[in-house]
Amino acid sequence: MSTPQPVAKSVDEFLTLLPSMANRHGLITGATGTGKTITLQKLIENFSSIGVPCVVSDIKGDLSGIADVGGNNAKVAERFSAMGLEAKYDKCPVTFWDVWGENGHPIRATISDMGPLLLSRLLGLNETQSGVLNLAFKVADDEGLALLDLKDLRAMIQNIGERAKELSLSYGNVSSASIGAIQRALLTLESQGGEKLFGEPMLNIHDLIQSIDGKGVVNLLDATKLMNTPKLYASLLLWMLSELFEALPEAGDTKVPKLLFFFDEAHLLFTDAPDVLIEKIEQVVRLIRSKGVGIYFITQHPNDIPEKVAAQLGNRIAHALRAFTPKDQQAVRAAAETMRDNESLDEKTALMELGVGEALVSLLDEKGTPSVTQRALIIPPFSHIGPITPELRRTLMKTSIVGDTYDQTIDSESAYERLTQRLQEQSAQKAEDEKIKAQEKEERQTSRGRESAAEALSKSAARAIGSQLGRAIIRGVLGSIFKK
Repeated sequence: MSTPQPVAKSVDEFLTLLPSMANRHGLITGATGTGKTITLQKLIENFSSIGVPCVVSDIKGDLSGIADVGGNNAKVAERFSAMGLEAKYDKCPVTFWDVWGENGHPIRATISDMGPLLLSRLLGLNETQSGVLNLAFKVADDEGLALLDLKDLRAMIQNIGERAKELSLSYGNVSSASIGAIQRALLTLESQGGEKLFGEPMLNIHDLIQSIDGKGVVNLLDATKLMNTPKLYASLLLWMLSELFEALPEAGDTKVPKLLFFFDEAHLLFTDAPDVLIEKIEQVVRLIRSKGVGIYFITQHPNDIPEKVAAQLGNRIAHALRAFTPKDQQAVRAAAETMRDNESLDEKTALMELGVGEALVSLLDEKGTPSVTQRALIIPPFSHIGPITPELRRTLMKTSIVGDTYDQTIDSESAYERLTQRLQEQSAQKAEDEKIKAQEKEERQTSRGRESAAEALSKSAARAIGSQLGRAIIRGVLGSIFKK
């Protein structure tokens, strides 16, 4: 069994997040600048050292330091000395990911795998528009059209609009207003760089569960640019979590987790999220534990997390909160109440007095019971604190275990190509039909213009007879008149 690594130290003892309890999920809170990132780096480093892979988003670029050896920070050395700990400086194996492929390997999902629920939220669609998007997925599925990237989805939505009357009998009404709204939302997403996320090769979720020399690989998603589109950021992380939930088999209670998943800026996952999506997240958080996956939310306030989701988070580390307004004071009180009470500690007061790198800590014991909350100093990481150099990042990317798989884009035949081909065939058939009609019309006109000799003689004779008969009648009539 792997030796547990301490996370913090109180006055009396070291506090450890037990590997066997790490898949019971957790919450790290605190105001900006109070030490959440350092705590996050320490947790990841600890679990990587015992072979547990981790997935984490790097919001500011600071977490990339986990890929380099520490030891060049005097304050860190002082903290180790004050705690009576030996500074065993080290680093973790890291795979860098980036939607834009600039600071990491491209990470992609297909439209089909992202699904209409997450896409509706990503595009900001209302209920009616979401219904049309669901219809588009259903028609694509029924007609065997693969939706891989944004051009596939745009082509499919256009096709749905053109066939609205035909499809309404089988799938329900399709309004042109909804079609237009979806197309505008897709154009907006594309202008924000969203087309980079969708396509092939799609991320194989098992590539996140790797180890090198007994250490779990840290999958670091560069989110410095991704944070400019918060919904895209939240949708990507939720998709990855959903893929893990669907792909991994049941594991039951494990001595160490298969994977730990860290959501930084977790409030973005729930902001403006429809109830059906929040219920989906709650279900995944509740059930994915049995698959050996632990989920950790990092945010400023505990009330950023919906109550039903927060109820599943057993391990808690709370950094300082600031209370400048009545609303802030209410948040501090709520945060204190979420921690297991310590009779000798005023949690509410302590939350406003904590220094940088200090926190209130309550972790699960061997029986899964939250420990009494203690005020403690977070142990610094052994890896480098702060971002690594661009040169080191490029070097690590060149030697990555997945670079050959994801660095090249694949454009397979999908809905766009199939629909374009179908349109071309229809246009060609229409042109052929029009050509045939034109030929038939020309032949009819030509046939009317050409008369056989017999027909001409017959018509001439008829005209002659008619003329002679007419003249005879006229003469007869006039003769009779004059005779009288």
